[in-house]
Amino acid sequence: MIDHTKFFKKVTDFIVTIILYVLLLVLIAGMLRILLDIRSVAIDSLEGGFNKIVTNVLTLFIVIEFFKTFADYSKHERIKLTDITDVTILIAMREVTVGLYSRSFEFETIFALSALLLVLGVIRMLAVRYSPERV
Repeated sequence: MIDHTKFFKKVTDFIVTIILYVLLLVLIAGMLRILLDIRSVAIDSLEGGFNKIVTNVLTLFIVIEFFKTFADYSKHERIKLTDITDVTILIAMREVTVGLYSRSFEFETIFALSALLLVLGVIRMLAVRYSPERV
């Protein structure tokens, strides 16, 4: 007879391992992309090249946080609320930064993303303060 719990655990472990390897490849590719974009700073305009590098670095930080979340999941078999809020905060901060650099955001969008960041910051603070590990 098949033990469904063990089978489920093996399948999820396999999927998480594959995702970790994919994220590792994305990290390497992202780092190579940043190194290639350094050339565009020297050749293209300083502003355009700098904008590319900032965008790619912030995107790489998001991938690093995803990698950390999946590595933590493979070790503890649970996803922490703080990890998810960290990733979401980084995504929102990246969008704000990219929008400000490209000057493509309207007042309402910046206000909405700022409110989202405030709410996520409060959620993260409460998750740390009332963590099950602290009790």
